[in-house]
Amino acid sequence: MVAFLTERFVIGLVGLPFGLDGRVKVRSLSGEEEHLLKLKKIVLRKHGAEREYAVESAFSRPLSLKFAGVDSPEAAKALGGGEIIAERNEAAPLREGEFYIEDLKGLVVYAAESETIGRISDILEGGGSFLAEITLVSGEKRLVPFRSEFFGDIDPARGRAELLVRWILE
Repeated sequence: MVAFLTERFVIGLVGLPFGLDGRVKVRSLSGEEEHLLKLKKIVLRKHGAEREYAVESAFSRPLSLKFAGVDSPEAAKALGGGEIIAERNEAAPLREGEFYIEDLKGLVVYAAESETIGRISDILEGGGSFLAEITLVSGEKRLVPFRSEFFGDIDPARGRAELLVRWILE
């Protein structure tokens, strides 16, 4: 059962134009770049509208992409701030114990006794680690460090995440 897994991800953000041919700088949201250099097409989302672009070429230093039909710095500038969306198989590969943030959003958080506590509503960067924002059954929100000391079994395919210690919610 894979119904809970996200099929499309925002994997990068379009920045400023680079050069005179319409290239744009790109910031990888995963910190990895190799998968971005292999893209043949992307969906660019800006102001809620999505448009597909063919990738003509990709460059690693600085990380930048050239899209078909975007042939000037002015045209490239208009794409700035857009989100690059790709299919799951085009996202950065995961290592053991890693998850796509989008797959964690909405997971039911339960205690070891199988009691439902709430849902993960977001994952936030919090200094040295990530924080899971949990919307409790009561509607209140709590932040919990997303670390193995606090979370046990995490199963996005089943839509569940186990919270090991309840005191962290107080």
